[in-house]
Amino acid sequence: MIVRKTPAELEKMRAAGMLVYRILQELSGMVKEGVTTLDLENVAEKMMKDAGARPAFKNYFVPAVGQRYRFVLCTSVNDEVVHGLPSARRVLQPGDIVKIDTGVELNGYFGDSAVTVPVGSIAPQLQKLLDVTRDSLELAIQQVRAGNRLFDVCAAVEQHVTTNGFGIVREFVGHGIGTQLHEEPQVPNYVDRKNENPRLKEGMVLAIEPMVNAGKPETRVGSDKWTAKTKDGSYSAHFEHCVAVTSNGPWVLTRP
Repeated sequence: MIVRKTPAELEKMRAAGMLVYRILQELSGMVKEGVTTLDLENVAEKMMKDAGARPAFKNYFVPAVGQRYRFVLCTSVNDEVVHGLPSARRVLQPGDIVKIDTGVELNGYFGDSAVTVPVGSIAPQLQKLLDVTRDSLELAIQQVRAGNRLFDVCAAVEQHVTTNGFGIVREFVGHGIGTQLHEEPQVPNYVDRKNENPRLKEGMVLAIEPMVNAGKPETRVGSDKWTAKTKDGSYSAHFEHCVAVTSNGPWVLTRP
């Protein structure tokens, strides 16, 4: 069942979303050579605590892994797609790209967002990967309108990414969000005819998160049971926003 939110509930989700935005802005500014992914984790956790928020990811139980996640961030570097574990041993180097994904629960409502940040200068083709991934999210956001269907959102990502010759990750998808971190519907970054294609209605909130590989779309999970990497070793980019369907069109809850 897809849960639609009232205007008052959307305001609460906006507060959670803006906290996530401020955290990601702070962390993005920290990204430079010599910083560790655990440095990012520590700053994020303190910001959540200071704001009176609960980390959405920490202690989240994933049945497929059989464990609870231990961190407030997912920090995935280069060929790591998602769910990378923060570590004092993971030191950022020039030319890296780091995906920072996080979420919070604030006053009973969730916010969730992700960015991909380059470490210094990166190769032009890698910059194109980031640009295409970010642009595909913006195109998807424009489809979050009452009367459209979910496949309109999914197709916007798929068409832009494939036209530019990149691979769309299929094992991991976006989701609904509200009083739970993961709600219905699933939001793939491609049109999956096996899925339902509900019509979008006011009050729905979608966490849209393109995950795009420079090479082929296939992924594998590493020995830590969490970190997903590209099978072919190509780099991967990831951006995410929470977007509400309103009478005035899309409302991105995770940015100003």
